[in-house]
Amino acid sequence: MTTISGLSGNEIYCLRRLGYTPGELVIGNSVISLGLLGGIAAGLKTLAGGEVSGVTSIIHDGRKRAIERLHMEAGHNGGYGVTGVSSELILHGGNIEFLAIGSCVRQGTERSRTPAFSSACDGQALYCLQDAGFTPKHFVFGNVAYSVGLGGGFLGLLRSLGRGEVTEFSEVFNRTRHLALERIRQEARELGANAVTGIRTSILPLAGMQEMVMTGTACTHPALPASAWPVTSDLTHEEMWNLANQGYMPVQLVLGVSVYSLGLVGGISSFFKSFVRGEISELTSLIYEARERALIKIGEDAREAGADEVLGVKTYVYNLGGGIIEFLAIGTAVRKLDGALTRSENLLPQAIIRDQDTFVNTVDRSTSYSLERPTNARGSIGLFTGMGFALIALVVFVFKLFAVFH
Repeated sequence: MTTISGLSGNEIYCLRRLGYTPGELVIGNSVISLGLLGGIAAGLKTLAGGEVSGVTSIIHDGRKRAIERLHMEAGHNGGYGVTGVSSELILHGGNIEFLAIGSCVRQGTERSRTPAFSSACDGQALYCLQDAGFTPKHFVFGNVAYSVGLGGGFLGLLRSLGRGEVTEFSEVFNRTRHLALERIRQEARELGANAVTGIRTSILPLAGMQEMVMTGTACTHPALPASAWPVTSDLTHEEMWNLANQGYMPVQLVLGVSVYSLGLVGGISSFFKSFVRGEISELTSLIYEARERALIKIGEDAREAGADEVLGVKTYVYNLGGGIIEFLAIGTAVRKLDGALTRSENLLPQAIIRDQDTFVNTVDRSTSYSLERPTNARGSIGLFTGMGFALIALVVFVFKLFAVFH
């Protein structure tokens, strides 16, 4: 029979070095109604921000079913393992489709009804992972659906009128961001894994809410404690190989969140300054302070985990509206560890060659969300954010004056 695979030539080359041959492309999906989610989201508009556990559960179950069906199809096709597993969210009118896609690999003539492993790694990353001493077990994910809501309640709204960090907002967002990490670690632990590698983090819009989801590969390494909580990393597997070659192992994915408000006075000031050319110092200093605060939180997490360094730190800015911004920093804490090494002295060139897309689609794909890193990294606050906040502030100020004189 003709094999239909999603693997590229570079992936196949690397996989053959591991004793694998290409198998079939496999798919699993699950469609749920958005009606229930929409009704719940409407009721959240007057609630404090934080996780919406009922929605988290619905989304989790949809993703889980799609992945389980992918595994079933892989077993039907006699796949020894599944590589390059991805999970996508596609909107079909009022419904959500959860779509899982991957490519089977075979080992010799063996045909198993249950795949020995599944992995978020593509073929090249899988080579790097196994050559660094890791054994893949299962594709895993952790998610949390949350509402910005009032972002900490009435007290948080009052504090947002002043310039600086809104601690109520920061606590809500920091808690929800860490929930996804805790859940992916828990899922890996239940599978008997002591590491989750290649974690990808996405924040997706969903019926007036957001979903933060982390995906990765649960695996084992003989140098890591078997009974401890799994180590986590968002480094690429090529980076992981290079670190292992130098005697380093990941400790923990670390992230820091800070939410800052421009404040009433700052909003008015930036509003008027936006009409003339030049630096808006209020925004400059605000973003700088938010960035510093998020990085401090990363350092605290890394020291608590006993790490030597934090690598691959990336930063993201999100506009929450009303002159309020969220700053997210994320990276991987690492340390020297006996037993960290690679099987090969040098990494294959084919393992680091990036495959090129040969199909370009310029049609708007705004209703399809794949689990990639946020694409609006280092995004700006926007031209009219300060103006919008200032206009609101001016309206409030006028009403207060009216109340005083009447």
